[in-house]
Amino acid sequence: MIKAILVFNNHGKPRLSKFYQHFTEDVQQQIIRETFQLVSKREDNVCNFLEGGSLIAGEDYKLIYRHYATLYFVFCVDSSESELGILDLIQVLVETLDKCFENVCELDLIFHVDRVHYILQEIVMGGMVLETNMADIIAHVQAQDKLEKNEAGLSAAPARAVSAIKSVNLPSLPAGINLPNLPSFK
Repeated sequence: MIKAILVFNNHGKPRLSKFYQHFTEDVQQQIIRETFQLVSKREDNVCNFLEGGSLIAGEDYKLIYRHYATLYFVFCVDSSESELGILDLIQVLVETLDKCFENVCELDLIFHVDRVHYILQEIVMGGMVLETNMADIIAHVQAQDKLEKNEAGLSAAPARAVSAIKSVNLPSLPAGINLPNLPSFK
């Protein structure tokens, strides 16, 4: 089972953190610091798997990571997960982000955190892998984008109606319309 997914930059600043096991915020920060310390001091030509620290689950826990440009993508998993399967999952996540953001960079993770979390939820939920087919994931993300655009159009409808009413030029009140005297709220 996947215990946590962490993405941080070369300086240890977390850009995405998703824990699938409850930890207090202090413990989460400590896990992120410890994970960065373990992963960042390794050479680029060594294995991408390592036994985890003592914080998440002790000896039963492994860190599987990939380093892309300025970002580390780290999956904290228990011993039941396949190391190569998780490396493939990291590749799927990165390629999906790359297609959704057209050359993903660290700033995309910062400024579009809601969209990144949605993409991640399409791939992993509750620590279990849901989907690995990039075409399906991207289709779901595009459908979500379309829904968001439609909702934005609906939420703007009342404002457009008010502005349309205000722009109607009535030189005087039409005959036969009696308006009640309303109190003023000045």
